[in-house]
Amino acid sequence: MHLTKIKFRVVLLFLMIGSSALIAQQRTGNIVEYFGKEKVNDIKEGKLLHVFTTGLALKFQNFRFNSSSFPKDQVFSRFLMQPNYEPETDDVFDIDFTGKQLLWKSIATDTTNSFNDRSLRSSYVYLSYQSDSEKTVLFEASGHSLVLINGLPHEGDHYDFGWNLIPLKLKKGLNKFVLKVGRFPRIRARLIDPQTSVQFTTRDLTLPDLLVEEDKTYLGAIRIINTSENWVENHTVTSKINGVSLSHQIPNIPPLSVQKVPFKIASVADSKQLGKADLKLSLHAKNGTLINTNTIQIEIKSKHNHHKRTLKSNVDGSVQYYSVAPSSDKNLKDGALFLSVHGASVEAVNQANAYKKKDWGNLIAPTNRRPIGFAWEDWGRLDALEVLADAKNIYKPNSKKIYLTGHSMGGHGTWYLGATYPDKFAAIAPCAGYPDLLLYRNGFTNRMLNMTEEQLKRFGISPKILERLTAERVPTAMENIIHRAGTPSRTLKLIRNYLHHGVYVLHGEIDNVVPTAIARDMRERLGKFHPDFTYYEYPDGTHWYGNHSVDWEPIFSFFKQRTIKEASDIKKYEFFTGSPGVSATSHFITIHQQDTPFETSSFKFSKEDGYKLHTDNVAVIEVDFSALKDDNSSIEIDGTSIKIQNDKSVFFKKVNDAWQITKAPSLKEKGPHRNGGFKDAFRNNVVFVYATNGTPKENEWYYNRARFDAETFWYRANGHIEMVKDVDFSLKKYADRNVVIYGNADNNLAWNKLLKDSPIQVKDYGVNFNGKLLFGNQWGMYFIVPRKDSDTASVGVVTATGSKGMKAAYMNHYLVNGTTFPDVLLFDDEVLLNGMPAVKSAGFFGNDWSVENGDFEWR
Repeated sequence: MHLTKIKFRVVLLFLMIGSSALIAQQRTGNIVEYFGKEKVNDIKEGKLLHVFTTGLALKFQNFRFNSSSFPKDQVFSRFLMQPNYEPETDDVFDIDFTGKQLLWKSIATDTTNSFNDRSLRSSYVYLSYQSDSEKTVLFEASGHSLVLINGLPHEGDHYDFGWNLIPLKLKKGLNKFVLKVGRFPRIRARLIDPQTSVQFTTRDLTLPDLLVEEDKTYLGAIRIINTSENWVENHTVTSKINGVSLSHQIPNIPPLSVQKVPFKIASVADSKQLGKADLKLSLHAKNGTLINTNTIQIEIKSKHNHHKRTLKSNVDGSVQYYSVAPSSDKNLKDGALFLSVHGASVEAVNQANAYKKKDWGNLIAPTNRRPIGFAWEDWGRLDALEVLADAKNIYKPNSKKIYLTGHSMGGHGTWYLGATYPDKFAAIAPCAGYPDLLLYRNGFTNRMLNMTEEQLKRFGISPKILERLTAERVPTAMENIIHRAGTPSRTLKLIRNYLHHGVYVLHGEIDNVVPTAIARDMRERLGKFHPDFTYYEYPDGTHWYGNHSVDWEPIFSFFKQRTIKEASDIKKYEFFTGSPGVSATSHFITIHQQDTPFETSSFKFSKEDGYKLHTDNVAVIEVDFSALKDDNSSIEIDGTSIKIQNDKSVFFKKVNDAWQITKAPSLKEKGPHRNGGFKDAFRNNVVFVYATNGTPKENEWYYNRARFDAETFWYRANGHIEMVKDVDFSLKKYADRNVVIYGNADNNLAWNKLLKDSPIQVKDYGVNFNGKLLFGNQWGMYFIVPRKDSDTASVGVVTATGSKGMKAAYMNHYLVNGTTFPDVLLFDDEVLLNGMPAVKSAGFFGNDWSVENGDFEWR
């Protein structure tokens, strides 16, 4: 270990996600613009119809910093379960645990037409609009995380970009809007009369840079607004630059929705045209009729300068971008590749721009799907892997010279990705990072114990609140099994995976956003077992102290001295994983199945005295002996000696606590390709299939429920998810794609095509859970099962037994990072009021996807 001299000083550590300290520090320096974007204020999609200037606000103080799969939401519950509820000024909503009345208070906008007041933090805002007729409008709001519009949920705009446009049909008479205030204590809301029923919007473009050295077809993405009540089908987007046109048929767009669709762009080979150029876009119907046009600007650059690239994601078919700091050596071959992951609110472009060119490698900066995205977990993790694979294909780096670094949230991403995929990197360098997201969020609560009464008062924390927040409680069995789905993200449980590579820890000495104490704790942990790490505290360094907060030459010198080992050179190593579906393989050994799902599984391998393998929580494991190039004829696994052929890959299965050679597990079983956890349904070019065979109310709800998830995945993941009516779904047309079903066996006509043999059946007023029956209209469920006609695809299910259950299942926190969802969750309509205690059953199917061999808890 290399240790620099550290000066000690007492630092008051305030850690609040989205706090003023975080924003203030991150807005300094040149890596971060304010979320990388300017807020959209101008309206180009129609005429301004109405500005909401008055409303009601309800302060609902929330000091919980842990993401929850089932957060309590008494306010939305009231509006959902009591559709006629209309608050008035000074109405008492409830009395909180301190004895304080929660009152609806009148609010008004400021000169910017925004509701803007510090007291709005942790508040709900109620707005109303009287319409003299039914009419279709665009609801444009910003600064909120969620909105209920006439009882239907829609995604918010918590980044405060001004991006969100929601097509809706106003009712004649009263229309109600309930907004949950987001990261910032300000809200703006307007109604827009759309200029045409189908049109482009340039809010939230995804564009590549056109590189004059590369003659190829590029991909971009633009959002199309459909304010009609009909599907936009078989339309084409045509782009034109320098007189060259390319057309691309876009996915069908559902009624009253906005979809971000891909389009193609021709190359520009003339280096004299470097700079900005006009790109003309046109939307055409199937018969060629021109529907809409727009002209946007695109950058033409040299690939030898910093630039953006785009790729098509296998998660959802969307277009994602990443940024590149290319090598200064224009003729570089067999060079290094540096994966740099950005911090919260940082655009990938700004991340790459913080680095000077390196003569011995190319640097790539993925997006995490958004500036905050998923903290490099969940779909952020998949984005990093897709970008790494694309860059490897383009730059053809030396496979032994792949490195990982990142700053702040990207420092967490470095700790997390480095622990999850340890054999992919020769060395890692977390800068101003924290290892575990939940521990980071919990840190504020822990530090409150050392605050003075005056300091606590500044955060609005009374002694009674502090007592409630810091009270120790023992998690229930139900909570434990739900939280277990998050084991793959518990980085410290995987800490010994860092033995795969060198580690350089860089942190500012007086960082009060990610407190320096977190880095010092990791230094202490690594010091107990890791032989190859360096720790450096930058003197007087805050969270961001200039580009050398990331572009630190000693890091790259550290990288240069390390390479990934050849499999045949490895004498011993160990590997840990929380789920084979997230991370299964290190070098030449793969964990295929676990004994206990989503508990930590591990192996330790050595060939110093013959092949020896020790496992923990492993049911099936594979060893590729051909990679070892040895002449050993046996292996000892957990004390059992087994004869092997050393020139091929061999599978081993534990039977009655003894290991034996077996054939490769059936792809119909769980494995790295498909291992569950409900979130796993939202990948593999997923398609949403919604019910149309129910009552009008059910059909409206499930259509909107699918649209809500599609809106959320667009906003949080820069995504595009295709929506399909149940009557239009066919197994052949959507072969080998993940499907999420919205509805139940009685109202979704695709149910029997996909779920006829599922051990869980849900109908109107009843659940059959593998023979256990529950009745009533209050039940909601999320679960995932394998798609029977595919070896790789899964089916996710968002379902309910009736109106109460549908509304109980309105939340989609499974699309939020830091939340945990096992294979199955069954709950009732009390979940909005009581949270996790209202979950009736949760757990995991067995490796054969059966309930009998699974692990479930019941309340």
